[in-house]
Amino acid sequence: MTSAPPDPTFGGEEGSICLPKRPRMEECEAETGDTRTTTVDVSVIIPVHNASCWLEECLQAVLNQDFTGSLELSVYDDASTDASRAVLESWKETFEAKAVSMVISGHHSAQPRGVGYAKNQAICQSSGRYLCFQDADDVMLSQRVSLQYAAALLQPHALIGCGVRRVPEGSTERYTRWINSITPEQLLTQVYTSHGPTVIMPTWFCSRDWFCQVGPFDEGGKGVPEDLLFFYQSLRQGGGVARVEQCMLVYRYHEQAATHSVLEETIWKLRVDFLQERVLSQWESFTIWNAGKQGRKLYRSLSPANQKKVRAFCDVDENKIQKGFYTYQDSKERPKPRIPVLHYREASSPFIICVKLDMTEGVLENNLKSLQLTEGVDYYHFN
Repeated sequence: MTSAPPDPTFGGEEGSICLPKRPRMEECEAETGDTRTTTVDVSVIIPVHNASCWLEECLQAVLNQDFTGSLELSVYDDASTDASRAVLESWKETFEAKAVSMVISGHHSAQPRGVGYAKNQAICQSSGRYLCFQDADDVMLSQRVSLQYAAALLQPHALIGCGVRRVPEGSTERYTRWINSITPEQLLTQVYTSHGPTVIMPTWFCSRDWFCQVGPFDEGGKGVPEDLLFFYQSLRQGGGVARVEQCMLVYRYHEQAATHSVLEETIWKLRVDFLQERVLSQWESFTIWNAGKQGRKLYRSLSPANQKKVRAFCDVDENKIQKGFYTYQDSKERPKPRIPVLHYREASSPFIICVKLDMTEGVLENNLKSLQLTEGVDYYHFN
C-alpha cells in the first residue's frame, strides 16, 4: 500500500496550495499551560464568534441533556465583538449548579483566528475522554450526548454523526435530505461529493484519543474547510464513519455561517485530489458518467496519468452522444486527446458519476440500478 500524500491547506499567494502547519496537541497544551487529565466522560466543544443572539438557546440545550455520566462544557471565544463573552460568563453559575463544569477562555485580538483555531483551543482546555462538537448557532436535543456516547463506545476510532432538522425549514432541502438518508455504506462511499463530510461537522462526536491521533484542526483561518481536511485525514488513518439515526440537532442556516467563506473551487480541488488518491489510483481505466460541463471539468482537473485512464464519457443526452468525441483543446499533446462519448448502456464500468444526486427525479438512480452495479465497487458519486 502506498503512503498517503501530505494534507493540502491554504496559504501564501491567492489560490495557492502549500503544506499545512498542523500544530500537535502537545504544542497546544504547552502554549496554553494546560495540564488537564481526562477525568470527565464528555466535553462539549463550542467555538464562539459573535454568537450572542443564539447562545442562550444553545447553552440551555446543553444543560437539558439526559446524559447520566460526567459532562463538561468547553468554550473558546474567538475575538467576538458582540456580547458573546458576557452571555457565556452569565451562565457559569447555572452550569455549576447542575454539576456541569464550564471552561471559558478566548482572545481579544483585532481579527478572529478562525474556527479551526478556536476548536483546537477549546479541546486543549477540556478534559473529556470523548468530545461532542457543537456550533454556537445550533441546538442539541436532550438525548444527543447519551446516544452518541453509547455509539462511540462501540466505535472508538470513528466520527459519529446524527440526524438533523434544518431551520429555517426547507432552506437547504436537498442537502438536508442527503444528510439524513444516506445509508451506513454510503457514509464511506459518498465522501467525494460536493456535500462534503458525510456526517456534518456540527454533529461530530468522537473519542479524545482518536481526535489526538488524527488532529488537530487546520488553523489556516477564513476560507479553509477545516472540517473536510480533518474528515479526509481521519479516513486516511482508517477511521470509521457512523450516524445515530435519530434527529439530535437543530441545524441552523444563516448567511453569517463560516461555511459560506469557503470557495467552491477550494472544495473541488480537495475532492479531486482525494478521489485520485483513494479511488483512481486503484483503477486501470474508468468512464466518466456525464459528457457535459461537470464531467469535462473533472477530466480537465485530473492528473495527466489519470486523464489517460479515461476510456470514455457516457451520457443519456443524444445530442452529446451524436458528437462522438470530446476533444481536450487545452492539452499540450499532439494530436490532442479525443475521448469517445457513448450511451451509458454501451459504456464499461467502473464509473465516476458526475450527475447531481436527487436532481433527475430518479432517472439516474434507475439507470444505475438497471446495470446492476454496486456503489463503492463499480461506481462512485462525485457531484
